[in-house]
Amino acid sequence: MATNKTTLYALSTCSHCKSTKRLLSECNVEFAYVEVDDLEGQERKAILAEIRELNPRCSFPTIKINDIVIVGYKEKQIKEALGIKDES
Repeated sequence: MATNKTTLYALSTCSHCKSTKRLLSECNVEFAYVEVDDLEGQERKAILAEIRELNPRCSFPTIKINDIVIVGYKEKQIKEALGIKDES
């Protein structure tokens, strides 16, 4: 499997975000994980601006895999973007 640059932008209280984090972990994907609601001040403002560029609605989870942006818990799309064959 190719190396993917993956970032998961999430909220600590979001069940879909937790499911996405679990999926990435189960697939042994190395990823950056940002719980936006735990950030403060300029750091939070900068991350929200970054997310809005990827996803203007700024909804969660927002996942960036290389140049692909996926909004929401979409297991099939996430696996496809990672190059993982879905066995189901």
